[in-house]
Amino acid sequence: MARPPLCLLILQILLHLCWLVSPNSAKSSTYNVIHFGAKPNGLTDSTMAFLSAWNKACGSPKPARIYVPRGRFLLAKAVTFNGECANKAISITINGTLLAPSDYRFLGNAEYWLTFDRVTGLSILGGVLDARGTSLWSCKLSAKSNCPVGATTLVFRRSKHIMMTGLTSLNSQMFHIAIIGCHNVKMHRVKVIARGDSPNTDGIHVQFSTHITIIKPTIRTGDDCISIGPASKNLWIQDVSCGPGHGISIGSLGWDLNEPGVKNVTVRKATFFRTQNGFRIKSWGRPSSGFVNDVHFEHATMIDVQNPIVIDQHYCPNPNHCPNQPSGVKISDVSYKDIHGTSATRVAVKFECSPEHTCKGITMEDLKLTYKNQVPQALCKHVVGTALGIVQPKSCL
Repeated sequence: MARPPLCLLILQILLHLCWLVSPNSAKSSTYNVIHFGAKPNGLTDSTMAFLSAWNKACGSPKPARIYVPRGRFLLAKAVTFNGECANKAISITINGTLLAPSDYRFLGNAEYWLTFDRVTGLSILGGVLDARGTSLWSCKLSAKSNCPVGATTLVFRRSKHIMMTGLTSLNSQMFHIAIIGCHNVKMHRVKVIARGDSPNTDGIHVQFSTHITIIKPTIRTGDDCISIGPASKNLWIQDVSCGPGHGISIGSLGWDLNEPGVKNVTVRKATFFRTQNGFRIKSWGRPSSGFVNDVHFEHATMIDVQNPIVIDQHYCPNPNHCPNQPSGVKISDVSYKDIHGTSATRVAVKFECSPEHTCKGITMEDLKLTYKNQVPQALCKHVVGTALGIVQPKSCL
């Protein structure tokens, strides 16, 4: 897949926005959630009003617009906005805030809060999604045994031709935004905000999806800023601001024996501020048919990052349940180019690959990382690759 220039991506987003103010858009159907009974007081459950507006827009034979005015709208239940719709051009303009219930038990076992399923041609413009997950985090951090898993705030499933711009996700119970089984999703200037100790609050998660573009996200959370799961292909991620958080991760992969791989991922221009990791690839230590291939990390700044560059093929967050087998995930053709900044630990580059499937085609070019104004270390196990230009720490490839 050709690397899309940033100007082309911005042009595509502007064309989406121009549709909203074009003469033809005046002929489209507009549905204000207030007219369906939604109350902007943050207290009245507006779930049915939002569903009614969606059903009208989805059933319209011509392009449709859902309008959410200023105010705080409580959506007290898990909501699924179903396709397949009569038209392929629905926009949702959100000027207000959508609120989850303050009591996490209403959504804690729901898996998802807001779901779009089998939708084609959807634009979401602006808005704040406040999942009010802090009380659930407190439950989890207290090590109580009866805490629910929590709900992901916004999920797109089996959908295509999706565009989001200017959306903010606050304090999700679990993942903030998940893209699952989708094709052609563009995200622009999305913000994710949660505390650095909030558990399992990945910012943007992608799996089983193709042709995903993420431009200029700002992510502050307690887990991966962006996580990439199995069967993710043709991803372009650019101008990322990450921190706090666990960095940008491919994986974890390889839990299933027959698992599709990750291919053609580019992350260009990223800043990591005091994150746990920078660029990470992780897989479980067990047999698998999975793979990671054709991945490029370019032009990044690390500021006091604990693990700026890491491949971990012995991943196991709970030491009591580690498979302790060679990982079957094959990692090849991964490049790191123009990465500089500071490591918060002495080991700035760590490649711990599978003894059964050596990491191959790893390239490091023009790296300059320091640790307390000194040269840090690089560690390599079962990896073959090439170093080009100035590489600090000294390459162990």
